[in-house]
Amino acid sequence: MAHITVNQLFESHVKDLELAWVAGQAGGDRKITLDETGNDSVVEVSGMVDDLEATQTTDDALVEFSNTSLIAHLSLIHPNKIQVLGKIEVQYLNELRSISKNDAVSNLLRLEPYLIVLTENQEPPSSLAELCEESETPLISSKRSSNKLIGDLHYYLSNQLTQVITLHGVYMEIDTIGVLLVGKSGVGKSELAVELITRGHRMIADDAPEFRRIAPDTINGTCPKALTNFLEVRGLGIINVRELFGAGAVKQHKFLRLIVRLEHYDSERMKSIDRLEGSYNSVNILGLEIPEITLPVAPGRNLAVMVECATRNHILRLSGYNSTDDFMKRQHLMMEKNISDRP
Repeated sequence: MAHITVNQLFESHVKDLELAWVAGQAGGDRKITLDETGNDSVVEVSGMVDDLEATQTTDDALVEFSNTSLIAHLSLIHPNKIQVLGKIEVQYLNELRSISKNDAVSNLLRLEPYLIVLTENQEPPSSLAELCEESETPLISSKRSSNKLIGDLHYYLSNQLTQVITLHGVYMEIDTIGVLLVGKSGVGKSELAVELITRGHRMIADDAPEFRRIAPDTINGTCPKALTNFLEVRGLGIINVRELFGAGAVKQHKFLRLIVRLEHYDSERMKSIDRLEGSYNSVNILGLEIPEITLPVAPGRNLAVMVECATRNHILRLSGYNSTDDFMKRQHLMMEKNISDRP
């Protein structure tokens, strides 16, 4: 199971999130992982005001927002979370009597959160800092607001902790969307990638791009560090795309929107292709259905132009326009008109 420690989280974001240790640094080796049920909710804001009882969540995301009473809500909070305390929560704790304050903090720490973060550089209530130090519960502060901090943690943790799969193919940015070129070895994926690069598109990864589901409807594709900028082309060997074509020819990551499968077709199989719909399908990747189109590889076909056309047609489909439906509607209207014009 993928994990990072609190120390790793702190060290990698100490500058950009303006973090500082407050107490419990001895617990810095605590591992942050997804829970055993597969629930991706890791970052949670604990609200403490009784009249705010709405809970807003995002499915399969890493952020869960809740604004309910601290004491009433603690029995419902799943253990092992990152607790983010904003101004309202800290103010509420400071206004409690000493015994009630200690009880509230003890109930919070009894759930063994990975760490507690104070936003906007607030001073922690004395009991919170003391009990975190005693229990070795990491307590850190940030100058960021709660919303900004949660957004940044969400992005970081979603890339670190979510499931990763590696798919064989060349991953490209074509006309602003992520397109994965797949097919059997030797079908011409790398040669096609080079031609697309010369036409102004960008390469993300060759051979083994990595994909993570970072949101309910989003899969992000990246390149393993060891393979960054490199592309294998038969007859040329390994080439460095950045050095050959410039920094604008490569990109670090892109959301996966389309898969283009290259296959060798003989004349008989070419005849079997639906002339209206083409060869559209979908592939399930990390629980999401990703559209896939199969392009026949045959002599005389300019695959780079075909891939560009397929990509732009898919972008039109995403915007709600389907050329096949449009064509069929026109044919239907013409047939109706011809029938109505008959004497």
